[in-house]
Amino acid sequence: MKQRKIGTSPVSAIGLGCMNYAHGYGNGLDDRDAADLLLKALDLGYTHFDTATMYGAGRSERILGDTLSARRSEFFLASKCVLYPGPNGQGREIDGRPERIKAACEDSLKRLKTDVIDLYYQHRLDPNVPIEESAGAFADLIRQGKIRSYGLSEISAETLRRAHAVNPVAALQSEYSLWTRNPEIATLEACAELGVTFVAFSPLGRKFLSGKLSLTDVEAPAAGDMRASMPRFEPQTYARNLALLDGYRAIAEDVGCSMAELAIAWVLSRGEHVVAIPGTANPEHLAENARADEVVLTPEILARLDALINERTVLGPRYNPAQQADVETEDFAPA
Repeated sequence: MKQRKIGTSPVSAIGLGCMNYAHGYGNGLDDRDAADLLLKALDLGYTHFDTATMYGAGRSERILGDTLSARRSEFFLASKCVLYPGPNGQGREIDGRPERIKAACEDSLKRLKTDVIDLYYQHRLDPNVPIEESAGAFADLIRQGKIRSYGLSEISAETLRRAHAVNPVAALQSEYSLWTRNPEIATLEACAELGVTFVAFSPLGRKFLSGKLSLTDVEAPAAGDMRASMPRFEPQTYARNLALLDGYRAIAEDVGCSMAELAIAWVLSRGEHVVAIPGTANPEHLAENARADEVVLTPEILARLDALINERTVLGPRYNPAQQADVETEDFAPA
């Protein structure tokens, strides 16, 4: 797989988001199947694995550590803290206090069965803790050799600059795809200016852009599927968004690739400082996503894609008000 960089470390341009097998969409895997998925990813050329304490309340980290610790030198390991399951597993809490970040890192190191995490993110901004204080905690962890670099997730360009002034930020992670364009407001440019890698999660639009999520799937979601609370996946709205896929499917056919490959290739076309981390619990989709590395998009194809699916043509916000309250990413003004 083609390589790009996070900091000074080469990583596969397409990494693996390690949420789906343990958390989020109601279709997680048992430990054995999740381990098989991780091993297959490594054998396919994925060298960037992205997990978090939040994913399955530590389960994603534990499975990754149990499975890949013996091959630790073969991949770049990223995890996240600050966002945690709430009391008794209900809801979630955000805690960016330096002492909590440092304690969380110790717990992650144990679950991941490693001495050092290559990239450790602040998963969400804590509105009660200045970003400079949280950034200072990550800087301490770097000096102690427990992490090699740190990143931020779902934050604004302004907050990125403030954290970067305390200690250089290696990566900024946010949702980015044809149907979620918020990073184009400010953070993509800020990352390029500061030498920060932009890590795009959900490059497939939470499966929408793969063409594999039907209206029936949305009308009867699996228990625990977070999309059920997202406005774009409300059945009537989703039915209208599905109309975009007719033209999108035609473009994929013209390019000679699958719809999923096309979506990931579009994200990678945004700049050499951009990497993608699609998640999946399906081994066939894992291999399909990796093939996006080979897709070349011409300026004409990029123009067709940009005109077809964008912030003006997609219906519905990406998050409901409660979810949106936890993110600081810039948002488009209402139409």
